[in-house]
Amino acid sequence: MRIIIAGAGEIGFHLAKLLSLESQNITLIDTDADSLSIAEKSLDIRVLTGDATSISTLKDAQVATSDLMIGVTASQATNITLCLLAKQLGCKRTIARISNTEYIHNKEEVKFQQLGIDELISPEMLASEEIELLLDESAFNDTYEFEGGALIMVGTTLQQTAPFVGKTVQEAASIFPDLNFQPIAIQRSGTQTTIIPRGDVEFKEGDQAYFVTLPEGVDHLYQLTGQVRKKIKNVMILGGSQVGFKTAQNLCQSKFRVKIVEKDRARALSLADRLPNALVINGDGRNLELLEEEDLSSMDAFIAVTENAETNIMSCLMAKSKNIKKTIALVENVDYFQLSHSIGIDTLINKKLLAANTISRHIREGEVVALTNLNNLNAELLEFVAKPNSEVIGKAIRDLDFPRSATIGGVIRDGEGIIALGHFVIQQEDSVVVCCLPEAISKVEKLFK
Repeated sequence: MRIIIAGAGEIGFHLAKLLSLESQNITLIDTDADSLSIAEKSLDIRVLTGDATSISTLKDAQVATSDLMIGVTASQATNITLCLLAKQLGCKRTIARISNTEYIHNKEEVKFQQLGIDELISPEMLASEEIELLLDESAFNDTYEFEGGALIMVGTTLQQTAPFVGKTVQEAASIFPDLNFQPIAIQRSGTQTTIIPRGDVEFKEGDQAYFVTLPEGVDHLYQLTGQVRKKIKNVMILGGSQVGFKTAQNLCQSKFRVKIVEKDRARALSLADRLPNALVINGDGRNLELLEEEDLSSMDAFIAVTENAETNIMSCLMAKSKNIKKTIALVENVDYFQLSHSIGIDTLINKKLLAANTISRHIREGEVVALTNLNNLNAELLEFVAKPNSEVIGKAIRDLDFPRSATIGGVIRDGEGIIALGHFVIQQEDSVVVCCLPEAISKVEKLFK
């Protein structure tokens, strides 16, 4: 595919990196020559210095013969404008990053597709949705639902008490024959190596392990990973940013008891008007005395989403010292992910990474209906729909020419989730959840074409 990305910030750079690994034809546009220079040196892509809303720049990027234009600059107006121009100049599809979530809520009424914008992506909305999902499964540090929860992916750090620590995948399966979950990825403690587990792979203490399970398997998985399910009801949010507001709004609708701490007085007053079911506190959340006065120790979860990553990390550590069950910090720097578990924070959220991963699913060749990247792992979790002519149809999983760096986590058939083992035969219209490393993506996609 010929893809143009406008904006060489974290979203644009991460997208370009993901897609260049798959040998896509990428052109990255930005006005900042220094950012482009870094991208050009580290990635196999074409860079173009210029204003992406300039028609001459778009023509230079060969927009008329491009399959996709992605606008992910810091300016919502710029992204909308360049997508409109690109569509008029012949680009097949367009995606715009936006900050005003009203556009998404009213996209059918406004008819953005008729205007020339095929998809709208809000990093802030994605971050707030991710936080709410993490609170629902509080002991896990990463989670994702497929088709309304027919299959659920969860990630957790294995404790010494987990019954299958020290055992291979095959041994664990023989000891627990009624398992209704499938291990799909492991990252060893203190390393950046991602393992797609096979039968001979051993679970070790400290592993960051990912599983696909059925809804009824979540409780079982809690027990076997040495985790305890924690009921979350009282939540304190530090920061009245767009992510903070949207998170508080969602949680209030879900009947959580929410306190939100905002330093800026004018913003705090605005939040109080817009969030009648939340308690809004005007104060500096870095002040431990203030947080203790607001009964920090009685909170079940602490979510730090200010615009300063260091403040978010430090305040979460402070909350963790008060035995808060769940801590979540918003960070801008992807490099912080590898620090989260070692320093004691449950989960880090990067809204730009979430946006890049969401955009990625629009680029896949196969019938991909959902996609997520596993936090801090170079692995992707994809959901394919088996087409009539797909190579996977009518074959047992063990007989498929599946790359070793990929595995099937589960299948959804007629709305029901199935943990599919080697003897399972895939049928037409099955939704198949696959976890794979970047080098296996193209081969897996061909199997589902």
